[in-house]
Amino acid sequence: MRFIPLIVARPEVQMAIDEAILIARSEEKVPDTIRLYVFKPSSVTIGRFQSVRHDVNVKKAEELGIPIVRRITGGGSVFHDEYGEITYSVIIGEDYHPALKNIYESYRFLAGPLVDALQDLGVRAEFSGLNDIIANGKKISGSAQTRRKGIILQHGTFMYATRLEILGSVLKVSKEKLKDKGVKSIFDRVTTLEREGIKMNREEAYNLLKNSFFRAFPLEEGELTKYELELVEKLIEEKYGRKEWNFSR
Repeated sequence: MRFIPLIVARPEVQMAIDEAILIARSEEKVPDTIRLYVFKPSSVTIGRFQSVRHDVNVKKAEELGIPIVRRITGGGSVFHDEYGEITYSVIIGEDYHPALKNIYESYRFLAGPLVDALQDLGVRAEFSGLNDIIANGKKISGSAQTRRKGIILQHGTFMYATRLEILGSVLKVSKEKLKDKGVKSIFDRVTTLEREGIKMNREEAYNLLKNSFFRAFPLEEGELTKYELELVEKLIEEKYGRKEWNFSR
């Protein structure tokens, strides 16, 4: 399996890279791939079928210079903090492991290294619901997934020091959703490593996750191919860089 070292880039670039790898892997031009990356500037990604206006405070995001990009995966809106969050991405064939045939089990199999990394730090971490990871009872990571021609793309967050006050100001979380979770505000529902008493910088968080994924999968460091890079440019031009895609619903 291929591991792509940390890429720090704008959201339209990151989303284009994930889809480019998915396309290349579905065409059997590249191996199963895992990568870690950071959004710069801090960004919001929104699920394939979500409404931007319903889920995001667009005016606040514009004020703060936070771009909004739509994913091809499901799920809701996510704030990716340049200064406190790392995103992981796995592009892998369903036939890699029996667990990958089942949606519920596949989330746990592919995000397992995040739980392992948290437990390495002494944090009480476990899966919750379909696609969340909780630390001491609060959400610290969420994942989303799509499948194409027997290939899975799963990506998700790892909040080591996300500024939750900004997250709370740009994402619209309904009172009904909070009530369903048994909490009154987003601060009662979400946490970070920093909030759990573990201070860590980006390099430390990156190495923590990288080492955990290398323990879980037979990885070798590699790089994006020329074909993938050409796809990235095409996808930015035709999809992720266009308002028609990002604000389509």
